[in-house]
Amino acid sequence: MEPKQKKVEVPILADCIARSEKPEFLFWVGSAGAFDDRYKNVSRAFAKILDYLGTSYAVLGIEESSSGDVARRAGNEMLFQMQALMNIEIFEGYEVKKILTCDPHAYNTFLNEYPDLGGTYEVIHHTQFLRDRIEDGSLKIPQDALASKNITYHDPCYLGRANKEYKAPRQIIESLAAGNTEMGRNRSFALCCGAGGGQMFKEAEEGSKEVFIERTEEAIKTGADIIATACPYCMVMMTDGLKYKNKEKEIKNYDIAELVVLALGL
Repeated sequence: MEPKQKKVEVPILADCIARSEKPEFLFWVGSAGAFDDRYKNVSRAFAKILDYLGTSYAVLGIEESSSGDVARRAGNEMLFQMQALMNIEIFEGYEVKKILTCDPHAYNTFLNEYPDLGGTYEVIHHTQFLRDRIEDGSLKIPQDALASKNITYHDPCYLGRANKEYKAPRQIIESLAAGNTEMGRNRSFALCCGAGGGQMFKEAEEGSKEVFIERTEEAIKTGADIIATACPYCMVMMTDGLKYKNKEKEIKNYDIAELVVLALGL
């Protein structure tokens, strides 16, 4: 059970403007979505859904850089502000009003930190976008594709605790008609995957067990077939955890967007 890896034609914002077209949404792909081989599949899956829905969107392409989130978390405030001001200038040039992203870290940064530097936008995480399309009836999920599966959902810190979004991903999972088993620690009490706050890019600290191992063990205890994630860092850590526990053949890690693509057969 894997999403089909067919080529997806993604519109570039500069090309759209050159044709006097103004897309409704900027899809911010993010560093992981552009460069990480596993997370490229998530970007591809979400783009498939956007095409399926006939959504007016575009990406920046080579004009996209980092949101600056990691620089600020790691303590390099000057680099963060340089990145943010550069992005804000690009957004203003294209008159960007609405930003879609699969990355909760970029979501949090654009929504809560860019306004301090003059960049205010409507920022939408992909799970919120998908939930809204399901609720308005434009996205109808077949009820048989994943009905035999049991899913457990891992809350990303920057979507959950930082921005209080717990419902959207779970509403999507409910729409899939699959089983849904919560981990013991969930929602505001969920355990971090271990990669946020710049931890992804530093060596592990002293201790008896790494965070991602403990979180993966909690997921395995649910008996789920699928660990659903909604963040690139969480996907890396859960995937690594499953490999570490020799469970990657029994349990799969999919992003919420990939689950929707699987259900739709795209």
